[in-house]
Amino acid sequence: MSEIANTPKPPYYAVIFTSHRRDRDNDYGKMATCMVELAAQQPGFLGVESARESVGITVSYWADPESIKAWKANAEHIIAQEKGQELWYSEYKTRIAKVERDYGQGLRMKKE
Repeated sequence: MSEIANTPKPPYYAVIFTSHRRDRDNDYGKMATCMVELAAQQPGFLGVESARESVGITVSYWADPESIKAWKANAEHIIAQEKGQELWYSEYKTRIAKVERDYGQGLRMKKE
């Protein structure tokens, strides 16, 4: 998850998940990897970026709000959300934003 997501031309949507983790692991890494792999199979998924220092930030990119709603309602993702609340996160916040503009350097941009 160390690459910068190669997103299409805007508009598209970003789900920004920020968190503080508890000290214990309880298979967090395995679940996180599984969720990224599962999200990548969902209709409308465009990419993901993640970083962790004292605050963890994961940004997933989606084609439209319906794709985000479907991902939130995915049965395996619901289990991960519940485990996150019970075991992994002392606090978290999810934000959803519409990306209207993006630009960069050194990335291979997707052709339309």
